[in-house]
Amino acid sequence: MKNKLVLNSIKRVALLGIVGFAVQLHAEILVILPETGPMSRAGLTIKQGILNASQASKNEIPLKFVNSDQIPIKTILKKEVNKKTEMIIGPLARPDVEVLVSTKPKIPVLALNEVYQSDKNVWQFSLSKNDDALALLDFIQNDKVTKLYIVREKGTETESINFLNALFSNFSGEVDPIDEMPKVIGRNEGILLLGTNNWLSSIPRLQEKRIYTQAIAIEEQKTLPKGMKFCDVPAIYEKEWKEVVKANKELPKSLAYQRLYAFGGDAWYIAQKFVLDPQIKTLSFNGRTGKIKIEGNRVERIPQCFERSKANLVPLYMFFERSKDVK
Repeated sequence: MKNKLVLNSIKRVALLGIVGFAVQLHAEILVILPETGPMSRAGLTIKQGILNASQASKNEIPLKFVNSDQIPIKTILKKEVNKKTEMIIGPLARPDVEVLVSTKPKIPVLALNEVYQSDKNVWQFSLSKNDDALALLDFIQNDKVTKLYIVREKGTETESINFLNALFSNFSGEVDPIDEMPKVIGRNEGILLLGTNNWLSSIPRLQEKRIYTQAIAIEEQKTLPKGMKFCDVPAIYEKEWKEVVKANKELPKSLAYQRLYAFGGDAWYIAQKFVLDPQIKTLSFNGRTGKIKIEGNRVERIPQCFERSKANLVPLYMFFERSKDVK
C-alpha cells in the first residue's frame, strides 16, 4: 500500500511537470515597456531584470518585448496580443496603466505602476514610497515612539513628499516638522531625517537610538550614522540574489536603477507563476524587492528594513504582520 502511494505521488509530480512544459510551449508573456524616450533608462533596466530572472529560471516561458514609447496602449494591445499571449507585464507609465485598466483586458496583466482605477484582471505592482514608509512606520511604532520630529534637508523636500504623506496618514502619534536637530529628545521621541547621504553625515552628535531615514539617502560605499534605520529593496544588500549581484558587478548602476532591476526580476517571477497556474488565487514569497503577498488582484510589497550597527547593516525583522487580512 505504501509503495502504491509513493508511486501515485511520483505520477502526480511527473504529470505536473508535463503540464508545465506544455504551457511553456504554447504560452507567451507580452512585456510592454518604454525602450526609447525619457523613460527608456528605467524601462531598459526593468527589461534586463526580467530577462536575467527568466534565464535563471527553469520555466523559460517565451517573452515578447514591445516598446511603448509614443505608441498608444490600445494600439499595442490590438496589434501585439494574440492566441499565445497568456500574460502581460507592464506598462510602466501611470497614464498608460490608467488606459489599460479602462480597456478591461481579458488577459491577466501585471501593471508596473499603481492607479486609482482597478479591474479584476489587472494586478498593480510598484516600488511605491508608501510601502517603504509603512514598513519603516512598523519599526518606529515598535520602538514605542509617540512623537516623531522630522528634519528635512533644504532643497530636497519634493523628493520625500510621497514618503511623508504616507507616514502622516498612518502614524498614530504626534508629528513635529522642525528646521534644526533637537539638542535632546525624550524617551518616547524619535527623529526622521530626510535628505542626502552627505547631509546626514554632516549632522554632528547624532544619537544612536530612534533615528530613521528614507532609502533615497543611501549611497554605495558611504556609511550611515550608527543606529539609523531605513527600509529598502533587500536584493541590493543581501547576497542571496546571485543574478542581481552578478549584474551589478558586470554593469554597475546607481541604487535607484538597482532597485528597478530587482523590480523586473520580481515582476517576472509573479507573471510566470500566474502563467503556469492560471487558477492561483494567493501567492506569498520573499522577493528581490521585499516580501510579496498577493490575494485576489491585490499586490502588497513589504520592504526589508535595516539598522546600521558599528560595522555593517543588520536586517530587522518584525514578529507581527502589518496586514492581518492578507494570508
